[in-house]
Amino acid sequence: MHLYPIDGAVRRVPKDATAWNTRDANWSMVIAAIDADPKQADALKAWGREYWKAVHPFNLEAAYVNFMMDDEVQGRVQATYGDNYARLVEVKTRYDPTNLFHVNQNIKPAS
Repeated sequence: MHLYPIDGAVRRVPKDATAWNTRDANWSMVIAAIDADPKQADALKAWGREYWKAVHPFNLEAAYVNFMMDDEVQGRVQATYGDNYARLVEVKTRYDPTNLFHVNQNIKPAS
């Protein structure tokens, strides 16, 4: 598990200046379960998810989007962008109304 401080220049950028607005967190956490043996994938994935469940009660609801798991729930994606989410939906609706680019932490276009 890695902890990355969220401080310095990150805190000097206004929350509405970029898509990501969780600039008031102190740390960003990454849980990495890696092994060269592909046979270990299921066990490592289970270990990572259990680790996440154990620490999640102490986390903010939001996150740094590139550190989120590929199957995060939509509510957590929305929390990650906070007040900027509606603006991102407008952009998505304009430039990708069919949701072609929908992998990982998807921002769904308005219907």
